[in-house]
Amino acid sequence: MKKATMGISGMTCASCALTIESGLKKQKGIKEANVNFAVEKLTVTFDEKQTDEQKIKKAVEGLGYGAY
Repeated sequence: MKKATMGISGMTCASCALTIESGLKKQKGIKEANVNFAVEKLTVTFDEKQTDEQKIKKAVEGLGYGAY
């Protein structure tokens, strides 16, 4: 398992954070996803054999938000 932290842009409310968390938890290989709306950060724990940081960023972007 690997843990990564990335910035998130485009959130306007706490509901946006929940949307990102639930969307990521549906992705293969994601074990845990936590978004802190106040500091615009995502902390994600994932299986490196099933996904990587680039795929996670694309998943966030697919939900309508930016990830860096």
